[in-house]
Amino acid sequence: MAIALALHLLAAVIWVGGMFFAWLILRPVAATLLEPPVRLLLWLGVFRRFFPWVWGAVITLLVTGFWVLFGVYGGMAGAGWHVHLMLITGLAMMAIFLHIWFAPYSRLGRAVSEEDWAAGAKQLGKIRRLIGLNLGLGLVTVAVASGGRFL
Repeated sequence: MAIALALHLLAAVIWVGGMFFAWLILRPVAATLLEPPVRLLLWLGVFRRFFPWVWGAVITLLVTGFWVLFGVYGGMAGAGWHVHLMLITGLAMMAIFLHIWFAPYSRLGRAVSEEDWAAGAKQLGKIRRLIGLNLGLGLVTVAVASGGRFL
């Protein structure tokens, strides 16, 4: 169980920490220093490097989460409210990521390859808002997961 919990925590830290850095640190700096074409190229490169890690985190979180759920709690009936909420918010985050991956991220790549900077900026804006939502959900999930059983 220790391995499952450690992997689960590492996957969450990688995903939520990556969103925190990108949204609150990199985004404001890139927006003030880079012209739109360069900024779009930067973000496409960042996503190409970060999103495979998110895929790994999603798979790891699902596998280890259910491993712990059934190994420690014996299933949903034995789990506290914090585990139920963690599962709901985690699944919502995964759904948002899947939407990002298959819709605006795909369109961003197409727009950049065609040098359609206006369309790329529109897609980047959608991704930014969705990552902001996911970051909020991720921070709530971390807080609930780490302190929920004590409330």
